Amino acid sequence: MTSQHCNTVAMLATNGFEQVELTSPREALEAAGIATRIVSDQDDAIQGMHHAEKGDRFPVDQLLGEADASNYDAIVIPGGLFSPDALRTNEQALSFVRDFFDQKKVVSAICHGPQVLISADVVEDRDMTAVPAVQVDLRNAGAIVYDQEMVCDQGLVTSRVPGDLAAFNAKLVEEIEEGRHKAQQQSVA
Repeated sequence: MTSQHCNTVAMLATNGFEQVELTSPREALEAAGIATRIVSDQDDAIQGMHHAEKGDRFPVDQLLGEADASNYDAIVIPGGLFSPDALRTNEQALSFVRDFFDQKKVVSAICHGPQVLISADVVEDRDMTAVPAVQVDLRNAGAIVYDQEMVCDQGLVTSRVPGDLAAFNAKLVEEIEEGRHKAQQQSVA
Protein backbone atom coordinates (compact mmCIF):
# COMPACT_ATOMS: atom_id res chain seq x y z
CA MET A 1 0.00 0.00 0.00
CA THR A 2 1.47 3.32 -0.95
CA SER A 3 0.27 5.75 1.64
CA GLN A 4 1.55 8.50 3.90
CA HIS A 5 -0.12 6.63 6.74
CA CYS A 6 1.60 3.83 8.63
CA ASN A 7 -0.85 0.98 9.16
CA THR A 8 -1.37 0.01 12.79
CA VAL A 9 -3.31 -3.00 14.05
CA ALA A 10 -4.90 -3.43 17.47
CA MET A 11 -4.35 -6.89 18.96
CA LEU A 12 -7.29 -7.16 21.40
CA ALA A 13 -6.57 -9.67 24.16
CA THR A 14 -6.59 -10.21 27.90
CA ASN A 15 -5.23 -12.86 30.24
CA GLY A 16 -5.56 -16.40 28.89
CA PHE A 17 -5.21 -15.77 25.14
CA GLU A 18 -3.75 -18.53 22.94
CA GLN A 19 -0.20 -17.24 22.58
CA VAL A 20 0.53 -18.37 19.01
CA GLU A 21 -2.72 -16.74 17.83
CA LEU A 22 -1.27 -13.38 18.85
CA THR A 23 2.43 -13.92 18.08
CA SER A 24 2.01 -15.48 14.63
CA PRO A 25 -0.26 -12.75 13.18
CA ARG A 26 1.89 -10.11 14.88
CA GLU A 27 5.05 -11.46 13.22
CA ALA A 28 3.33 -11.62 9.82
CA LEU A 29 2.00 -8.09 10.12
CA GLU A 30 5.29 -6.62 11.28
CA ALA A 31 7.14 -8.47 8.49
CA ALA A 32 4.80 -6.65 6.07
CA GLY A 33 5.66 -3.29 7.66
CA ILE A 34 2.43 -3.05 9.66
CA ALA A 35 2.75 -1.93 13.28
CA THR A 36 0.91 -3.79 16.04
CA ARG A 37 -0.19 -2.75 19.52
CA ILE A 38 -1.63 -4.97 22.23
CA VAL A 39 -4.84 -3.43 23.55
CA SER A 40 -6.20 -4.90 26.77
CA ASP A 41 -8.35 -4.32 29.80
CA GLN A 42 -5.21 -5.08 31.85
CA ASP A 43 -2.75 -2.22 32.27
CA ASP A 44 0.54 -4.05 32.74
CA ALA A 45 1.06 -7.37 30.98
CA ILE A 46 -1.20 -10.21 29.89
CA GLN A 47 -0.70 -13.95 30.22
CA GLY A 48 -0.40 -16.04 27.07
CA MET A 49 -1.30 -19.73 27.05
CA HIS A 50 -0.18 -22.81 25.17
CA HIS A 51 -3.56 -24.54 25.37
CA ALA A 52 -3.89 -25.26 29.12
CA GLU A 53 -0.26 -24.42 30.03
CA LYS A 54 0.92 -20.92 30.85
CA GLY A 55 3.07 -19.32 28.17
CA ASP A 56 4.76 -15.93 28.21
CA ARG A 57 3.55 -12.58 29.52
CA PHE A 58 3.21 -9.74 27.02
CA PRO A 59 3.33 -6.03 27.81
CA VAL A 60 0.15 -4.10 27.06
CA ASP A 61 0.64 -1.15 24.71
CA GLN A 62 -2.69 0.56 25.31
CA LEU A 63 -5.43 0.23 27.88
CA LEU A 64 -8.77 -0.68 26.32
CA GLY A 65 -10.54 2.25 27.99
CA GLU A 66 -8.14 4.66 26.23
CA ALA A 67 -8.18 2.95 22.82
CA ASP A 68 -9.96 4.49 19.85
CA ALA A 69 -10.65 2.46 16.72
CA SER A 70 -10.02 5.56 14.59
CA ASN A 71 -6.32 5.24 15.50
CA TYR A 72 -6.09 1.73 14.04
CA ASP A 73 -6.52 0.22 10.59
CA ALA A 74 -7.59 -3.23 11.75
CA ILE A 75 -8.17 -5.42 14.77
CA VAL A 76 -7.03 -8.98 15.53
CA ILE A 77 -8.84 -10.98 18.22
CA PRO A 78 -6.81 -14.06 19.21
CA GLY A 79 -8.58 -17.05 20.67
CA GLY A 80 -7.88 -19.23 23.64
CA LEU A 81 -10.38 -20.38 26.22
CA PHE A 82 -10.17 -17.43 28.59
CA SER A 83 -9.45 -14.18 26.77
CA PRO A 84 -12.47 -14.18 24.40
CA ASP A 85 -14.73 -15.33 27.23
CA ALA A 86 -13.66 -12.36 29.37
CA LEU A 87 -13.80 -9.84 26.51
CA ARG A 88 -17.26 -10.91 25.33
CA THR A 89 -18.75 -9.59 28.58
CA ASN A 90 -16.71 -6.37 28.58
CA GLU A 91 -18.80 -3.54 27.13
CA GLN A 92 -15.68 -1.45 26.35
CA ALA A 93 -14.33 -4.33 24.26
CA LEU A 94 -17.64 -4.81 22.44
CA SER A 95 -17.93 -1.10 21.69
CA PHE A 96 -14.32 -1.00 20.47
CA VAL A 97 -15.03 -3.92 18.09
CA ARG A 98 -18.27 -2.35 16.81
CA ASP A 99 -16.36 0.84 15.98
CA PHE A 100 -14.15 -1.09 13.55
CA PHE A 101 -17.27 -2.25 11.71
CA ASP A 102 -18.76 1.26 11.73
CA GLN A 103 -15.51 2.62 10.29
CA LYS A 104 -15.43 -0.17 7.66
CA LYS A 105 -12.05 -1.46 8.80
CA VAL A 106 -10.58 -4.95 8.74
CA VAL A 107 -11.71 -7.18 11.60
CA SER A 108 -10.15 -10.59 12.22
CA ALA A 109 -10.66 -13.31 14.79
CA ILE A 110 -9.41 -16.86 15.21
CA CYS A 111 -10.39 -19.90 17.25
CA HIS A 112 -12.64 -18.71 20.13
CA GLY A 113 -12.10 -15.04 19.13
CA PRO A 114 -15.39 -14.91 17.15
CA GLN A 115 -17.21 -15.21 20.50
CA VAL A 116 -16.40 -11.53 20.99
CA LEU A 117 -17.98 -10.74 17.59
CA ILE A 118 -21.10 -12.72 18.52
CA SER A 119 -21.50 -10.71 21.73
CA ALA A 120 -20.89 -7.47 19.79
CA ASP A 121 -23.84 -8.48 17.56
CA VAL A 122 -21.90 -8.08 14.30
CA VAL A 123 -22.08 -11.57 12.78
CA GLU A 124 -25.57 -11.84 11.30
CA ASP A 125 -25.49 -12.78 7.58
CA ARG A 126 -21.67 -12.76 7.54
CA ASP A 127 -19.55 -15.60 6.12
CA MET A 128 -17.35 -16.86 8.97
CA THR A 129 -15.57 -19.76 10.61
CA ALA A 130 -14.26 -20.54 14.10
CA VAL A 131 -13.09 -23.45 16.20
CA PRO A 132 -15.77 -26.20 15.90
CA ALA A 133 -17.17 -25.53 19.40
CA VAL A 134 -17.92 -21.91 18.43
CA GLN A 135 -19.32 -22.70 14.96
CA VAL A 136 -22.68 -23.63 16.55
CA ASP A 137 -22.75 -20.30 18.39
CA LEU A 138 -21.99 -18.45 15.15
CA ARG A 139 -24.86 -20.23 13.36
CA ASN A 140 -27.22 -19.46 16.23
CA ALA A 141 -26.21 -15.78 15.99
CA GLY A 142 -27.07 -15.72 12.27
CA ALA A 143 -23.66 -16.15 10.65
CA ILE A 144 -23.15 -18.31 7.56
CA VAL A 145 -20.57 -20.79 8.82
CA TYR A 146 -17.96 -22.70 6.85
CA ASP A 147 -15.62 -25.32 8.27
CA GLN A 148 -12.49 -24.28 6.41
CA GLU A 149 -9.08 -22.86 7.33
CA MET A 150 -9.95 -19.24 6.57
CA VAL A 151 -13.05 -17.35 5.55
CA CYS A 152 -12.96 -13.74 4.35
CA ASP A 153 -16.13 -11.70 3.91
CA GLN A 154 -15.54 -8.06 2.89
CA GLY A 155 -12.80 -7.32 5.39
CA LEU A 156 -13.96 -9.80 8.05
CA VAL A 157 -11.29 -12.53 8.31
CA THR A 158 -11.85 -15.60 10.49
CA SER A 159 -10.03 -18.90 11.05
CA ARG A 160 -10.46 -21.99 13.21
CA VAL A 161 -7.26 -23.14 14.91
CA PRO A 162 -3.51 -22.48 15.11
CA GLY A 163 -2.98 -24.84 12.15
CA ASP A 164 -4.85 -22.30 10.01
CA LEU A 165 -2.56 -19.38 10.88
CA ALA A 166 -0.62 -19.34 7.59
CA ALA A 167 -3.83 -18.75 5.60
CA PHE A 168 -5.23 -16.38 8.24
CA ASN A 169 -2.07 -14.27 8.37
CA ALA A 170 -1.72 -14.01 4.58
CA LYS A 171 -5.32 -12.91 4.13
CA LEU A 172 -5.12 -10.48 7.06
CA VAL A 173 -2.11 -8.70 5.55
CA GLU A 174 -3.79 -8.62 2.12
CA GLU A 175 -7.02 -7.16 3.50
CA ILE A 176 -5.20 -4.45 5.49
CA GLU A 177 -3.21 -3.47 2.42
CA GLU A 178 -6.49 -3.13 0.48
CA GLY A 179 -7.80 -0.59 3.00
CA ARG A 180 -11.38 0.09 3.98
CA HIS A 181 -14.17 -2.22 2.90
CA LYS A 182 -17.44 -0.50 2.08
CA ALA A 183 -19.42 -3.68 2.72
CA GLN A 184 -17.95 -4.03 6.22
CA GLN A 185 -20.79 -3.23 8.57
CA GLN A 186 -22.56 -4.36 11.67
CA SER A 187 -25.55 -6.58 11.17
CA VAL A 188 -28.82 -4.74 11.63
CA ALA A 189 -30.59 -6.31 14.58
